[in-house]
Amino acid sequence: MENVKKVGHAKFWTDDNNIINLQFNSIEDYYTLDLTTAKKYINIIANLCQGNPMPFIIDLRGFHGTFSTEAANFIAKSSVLNNLRISEAYILNSIGVKLLIASYKRIYDPLTPHITCNDFETATQYCIEARDLYFESS
Repeated sequence: MENVKKVGHAKFWTDDNNIINLQFNSIEDYYTLDLTTAKKYINIIANLCQGNPMPFIIDLRGFHGTFSTEAANFIAKSSVLNNLRISEAYILNSIGVKLLIASYKRIYDPLTPHITCNDFETATQYCIEARDLYFESS
């Protein structure tokens, strides 16, 4: 893990496989991602990617919360993320967060390839395969 960036409830870094890792945790009982924080997250991701498209691993184990409509829409429609995001692998361990992600993907971002899983190894393998496929077809 090098070049780790932290903002509020999130930690961001790139790994040796050129995958952006986002780890969210909630120290509160319930957290709502707002538009201002979503903009900060996108700036960090853009900085870490340095213009190179990458797959994302989003670790939401232990997270309790949601996102504002404005934040969800902004993240899904961000031209910055749309140019950098190859795929997304969500690591989950609760049905509530699984339903949240399923709703987000259906309503806001049905186009970005994604998987939901419950372990880091499955997420990493998916991201490596998605990255390799992306660059083979480019």
